[in-house]
Amino acid sequence: MTNASYKQFCPVAMAAEILCTRWTIVLLRELVAGSTRFNELRRGVPRMSPALLSKRLSELEAAGVVERARAPEAPGIEAYRLTGAGRDLQPVIEAIGMWGQKWVETEPTLENLDPELLMWDMRRNLDTDPLPDRRTVIEFLYPDLPAAQRKWWLIVEPDGAVDLCHIDPGFDVDLYVHTDLRTMTAIWLGMRDVHGAVSDGALLITGHADVANTMQRWLGLSPFAVQEKLAS
Repeated sequence: MTNASYKQFCPVAMAAEILCTRWTIVLLRELVAGSTRFNELRRGVPRMSPALLSKRLSELEAAGVVERARAPEAPGIEAYRLTGAGRDLQPVIEAIGMWGQKWVETEPTLENLDPELLMWDMRRNLDTDPLPDRRTVIEFLYPDLPAAQRKWWLIVEPDGAVDLCHIDPGFDVDLYVHTDLRTMTAIWLGMRDVHGAVSDGALLITGHADVANTMQRWLGLSPFAVQEKLAS
């Protein structure tokens, strides 16, 4: 799979040759989370170059971890799906994430902030049940970021579909969320809660009460937030 080999018969070494190249574990996180199309995967790993993403997908395909096929809902587009061997990696990826949540110190966690990854992760984990039975548009504003990264929109349709836009979609906004990226990331990782951030002025939410009052419920948390952080 790779040019470098540990040249050991040990299963740990042989698995590491496949899984421990740069970006591979993060890419597998996206596949485990349900991303299948190339552009979806790119949004989950925005700092990975398209060329390297293609290379890693090809390597995983050659290793029997990923299979490529035409997307049934869009025959002209290829989809990447985990094989049986790939699906067996789900508890491995989850365990790595839980370990990181538990033992990586808070400050390094909050230094590597990425608005696109945060918003993409929030989009796919958003709980639509507490939201009104109508199209709901939530605008996030991060004034601490450069203008090109400052505004994001989550659009929740009545059928439960959720879309993420980085360009104004032109719909009426039901809720404005005004905060800094560090605070929003801390809330998403379970290090803070919405009520506390509103109380101390770190988070400002304005708009329809039925959306504002249920923000903690529809926002949910990172899948790894259930793990208590033991590192300070």
